[in-house]
Formats: sequence, C-alpha cells, structure tokens
Amino acid sequence: MTGNFHDDLRAGFAPGRTCFALPDGSEITYGDLSAAVDGAAGRLRAEGVRPGDRVVLVCEKSWEVVAVYLATLKIGGVFVPLNPAYTPSELDYFLGDCRPSVVVRDAEAFVAGAAGRGAGGVGDASTWACSPTHAASIIYTSGTTGRPKGAILTHGGLRANAEALRAAWGFSASDVLLHALPVFHVHGLFIALHCALLSGSPMLWLPRFDEAEVLAGLRRATVLMGVPTFYVRLLARPEFTRDVAADVRLFVSGSAPLPPSVFEAFEARTGQRILERYGMSEALVIASNPLEGDRLAGSVGFPLDGLQLRIAGGGDVGPVEVRGDSVFVGYWDQPGKTADAFTADGFFITGDVGRLDGDGRLWLSGREKDLIITGGLNVYPPEIERVIDSLPGVAESAVVGLPHKDFGEAVTAIVCGDGDEVEIIAAARRSLAPYKTPKRVVFVDTLPRNAMGKVQKALLRTTFSDLYD
Repeated sequence: MTGNFHDDLRAGFAPGRTCFALPDGSEITYGDLSAAVDGAAGRLRAEGVRPGDRVVLVCEKSWEVVAVYLATLKIGGVFVPLNPAYTPSELDYFLGDCRPSVVVRDAEAFVAGAAGRGAGGVGDASTWACSPTHAASIIYTSGTTGRPKGAILTHGGLRANAEALRAAWGFSASDVLLHALPVFHVHGLFIALHCALLSGSPMLWLPRFDEAEVLAGLRRATVLMGVPTFYVRLLARPEFTRDVAADVRLFVSGSAPLPPSVFEAFEARTGQRILERYGMSEALVIASNPLEGDRLAGSVGFPLDGLQLRIAGGGDVGPVEVRGDSVFVGYWDQPGKTADAFTADGFFITGDVGRLDGDGRLWLSGREKDLIITGGLNVYPPEIERVIDSLPGVAESAVVGLPHKDFGEAVTAIVCGDGDEVEIIAAARRSLAPYKTPKRVVFVDTLPRNAMGKVQKALLRTTFSDLYD
C-alpha cells in the first residue's frame, strides 16, 4: 500500500456492486465511483493541484462530492469541505485562511467535466505515496474564542478511526447504510461514509433528512447514523413503528447529546436502543457505546480502540482529554492555538467536562465554554453577537443555546436596547447561515454579570430554559 488512505478505501470496492442508491431510483456502482475518482484526480492535477495543496468544496450534497474527496486524497491534496449555506462574507474568511488551489462549487459538473481523464490520461497516474502524518483534510471548527480554526486530519488518523469504527460497529459488505447526513461535516463525510466504503457496503444516499424518505429507506437499510434531531423527528411520526425499524440492526446518534427521554421513547417504540457515541472534528469518534452489551442513556460509552482517555485534575469530574492516532495534528496556520490545545504529554484538551465510572464508561456533564450545538452543527456565539450588536438600537447582546425538542439547542439572542424581534432575525439572516441565525430574540433591560464584568450565560440559559417548551 502507498500509505495514502485513498488506497485503503478503494481496496474494498467491487466494481459491479451498488455504492449509491439515489432517490430517483438510479444507482451508482463502485465501478462508476472509481472511474469518477480517477477522472476527477486527473482534472485536479491538470488544474495544478500538487501534494499539500488545498481543494475546497462548497456545494450541495451529491455522490460526486465523494468522488472529488477521494480524488483529492489520491493525488495528495488536502480536502476542505465547507457548508454551502455560508454567506459570501463567511466564505471569504475560509478561502482567505486556507488559500486553496482549486474551489469546487458544483461537484456534479466538475466530475462530468473530468470524464475520460482517467482513461490513459493523467488520472491513470499512480496514487501519491505519503506518510501517515500527511494532511488529508482540514475541517473548520467553531471554537469558543476567535475565528473558526481549521483542524488538520491526517491519512493515518482517518485510517485509524475508520478501521476502529468498522470493527466496533460490526460493519460488513452485507450492511446497507441509510445516509441522510450532510457531507461538509465529519459525521457524514468521515464517520458514516468511511464505514461503508471500507466495507464495500451500499448506501441509500439522501440529499438531506426527510422524514418520509427516511421512513421508506428504513425498510431497506441495516444501519442509520444520525443526530438526535433525526430521532426526535422520527418519533413524531405515528407511522414510525416497530415494524418499520425491524430490519435495522443499528441506530447510531452523535454530534450532539442525545436526551435520555429520546433514548427511552425510542426503545419503547421500536424495542431497540440507540447507540450513542461521542466525537468532535479534532478527534473524530472518541468513545462509543458497545455494539454488544448495555447501552446506557446519558453515557457515551467506552474509549474507542487506539485512544487513551483521561479526566484531568485528578477528581471524579473534570476536563476530558484524549490522545491517539486519530487525533488531529494541529490547527491550520495557528501554532499558538495548537500549542494551547494540547497538554505537555500530548493529550488533546477537548473542552468537555465529564467523568469515567468504575467500568470505564464516559459520562459527559457539559462543555467548559459556551459552544452551541444545534441540529448537530456547531455555532460560535460571538460571531452572532457581533452581527446583532451592529444593528441600530441594539446596545449589546448575548447569544446562548436553549433546550429545543427538535434541534437539541436553539440559537437564542438576549438583547439589551430597542428593536423588533422579526427585524433582528431577518437582519441576522442576511449575514449568517440559517443554522446560526437566532430562532428567537428576547429583550431585557440588562445582562447579568459577575464581579469581573463577564456576562453570566449560564444564568441566562437557566432563566430562559423553557422558552421553547
């Protein structure tokens, strides 16, 4: 093998086997995907992409996105997926930061335009050989201070996590993955996709989560991976019955905490327990409930094979830290933030707080900072606060995540000053992606502060915790 993760993924491809079953009834075989990858690799090379160069993809979900991703790996490029919902000003930041050689805005057109380049052309060139530490992807993650940071994931890191997950979740060629996740995020792009590709499994490829399409797909699938919102929406549909879920061997939830009430309601409805796991952009999956054995509501399970997990500080509850091959190697072009993210002995400081019980299970109790996770997507409050504070009549704002039965947390703005809720939301939407835009605006006379003058967001979350009830 070349050391390039592309070759690990391609090793399980059976040319005549279905890879993507599309909503219109058509199918893309693994042979079709291989040809598209080689053609796209040829086009990327022809456009000047060299090992280490960044390839940005910002477009809607399609199977061709996967072809561009694998093609980028094949030639040693660094894949940078971005949410197509970003506004032009948001995209300007990311493009200025990672300085790509190529930006793909329409994967379907890009792959179609590359057809034939793998047949006797530059696409036929061998896979670029690399070390396990060579950068494979940059995933931008919204931290709790400053601008979004690009986490650098390596070929070896992607390989280690994918192989550990395939073993932990018992993936095989006989599985059928129902894929309704976005592919600009590690959950859909790496965690779900890699399990299927390594196993040569078919995927029911949906452009987005649609309850009716997912309900139909469950009768053909053996695995569904989703965020808690998926399960909340399924449970809201009376036609989601034990019979509909009967042939699915595994339901996985991640990207945000799964409420115990949803866990329990799902088991009561289907007779199955959701497998909750814990991960993040910088480390992919860190811990998982077991495939065989008890899955406990509120616990994210045991550390994944190959990872060391510890609670810092020596107490029962404290900061969660992790070390292992799948952990990112640093933040793109930010050595200071990289140094701050790791301990002296090489553990990544996750920013989450938790405890390990006597069996070694991890229980998370919250986040050290104020990151909001809404529908499985990270939101950085100061970015929204900057937009709202710039509006006429607004003296200051504080943005928090409040409990929401559908999204897990809803982005909510607490505002001092004059204004109209509808107008503020509309103005924010012009500058921000939809998932970052506040769902509600609440007006107050003053924001609560501690003795140091810092806004007490925990108090705001408590005060308005029933806003979406």
